[in-house]
Amino acid sequence: MEKKHIVVAVTNDLVTDQRVDRSCRALSEAGYAVTLVGRKLPESAVLGPREYRTERMRLVFRRSAGFYGEYNVRLFLKLLFVRAEAFYANDSDTLLACCCAARLRRKKLIFDAHELFPEVPELVGKPRVRKVWEWVERICLPKVDAAFTVCQSVAEEYERRYGVRMVVMRNLPDWDRKTGEKKKQTAQREASNQQDKKDSGWTLLYQGAVNVGRGVRELVDAMEMLPEGRLVVAGNGDLLEELRDYASTLAWSERVVFMGRVEPEKLHGLTEKADLGVCLLEDMGLNYRYALPNRIADFAHAGVPILATDFVEIRRLIEKYGTGTLTGPCPKEKTGESYSAYVAQLAKIINDTILYWRTMPAEEKERRFRLAEKELRWKNEKKMLIEKIKAII
Repeated sequence: MEKKHIVVAVTNDLVTDQRVDRSCRALSEAGYAVTLVGRKLPESAVLGPREYRTERMRLVFRRSAGFYGEYNVRLFLKLLFVRAEAFYANDSDTLLACCCAARLRRKKLIFDAHELFPEVPELVGKPRVRKVWEWVERICLPKVDAAFTVCQSVAEEYERRYGVRMVVMRNLPDWDRKTGEKKKQTAQREASNQQDKKDSGWTLLYQGAVNVGRGVRELVDAMEMLPEGRLVVAGNGDLLEELRDYASTLAWSERVVFMGRVEPEKLHGLTEKADLGVCLLEDMGLNYRYALPNRIADFAHAGVPILATDFVEIRRLIEKYGTGTLTGPCPKEKTGESYSAYVAQLAKIINDTILYWRTMPAEEKERRFRLAEKELRWKNEKKMLIEKIKAII
């Protein structure tokens, strides 16, 4: 029997988008033929072999209205002629093309909201652009046949706005630190690094996009008051070079390491070596307040405690499993006495959190992370994806 085909669309270059990769692999394992369509930039890395087909379009425009317009036109033309039963739009920036093609060809339309798109920080100060994306959602979302999103708060907000009911499919890890090679690696790490930690201090890890509102500048400044610590920043983003240049001017620059983009496989190993993970956010609107970054679960799977901003979805997980400490949002202003006071307080919280986890009985620490690892797994989430897709196709 010929496999039913689903075309999945996303606006990035496919390299590090783990949520989309997991969804495509889950659909492929369930017996669907999957084609993932994205973009290709001059600096994009080569894609390794995958269980599904990939296409990356070379575009003239790289950002702003020109990019989104060109991408959606090119995607729409592609979808007009491809053999498929469904078009799967990831986020609202791929929704218009998928919706128009689905309506015109009478195909199924699937939508996956990775965030509350009109509320992203880049649009908060651009009311006209924001209204365009709200218009796209208002026109297209009532027409979807299946809709998913990353957390309960975003699902409730989309239902309030457009009446669309979304399945909550959290962005959770697809690996297990207690089985196979991971178990051996964890044991080796514990055996070989205990003395190193005593001798060389501890490691603070930030993983994710180095963008506005992510607290990286605050972490760099806090390291002045944490002489026993080292900050590792694993990720790329708009502020990477600016913050790298800024850190190089500081007296403690040798204790701040910017690694740039790290492949997912290497990132898992890097995460396991950290003493404390961080997920600090500014209050930049509903999208951040409702955020549930995948690093919350990534650190839990690695057995690494986390210091995170006290927003509703983040609090829900950390309080349930007891795998971290909550703190207030980062300040918007990066100068002045209030900023200096925040950085000093942040340094104290980091130091106290490190001490708290180092003095916790090993059995209690293991109990907390084992429960989080058991429940926060992608295999539990993907069942909902497959069930919903089978119901509509």
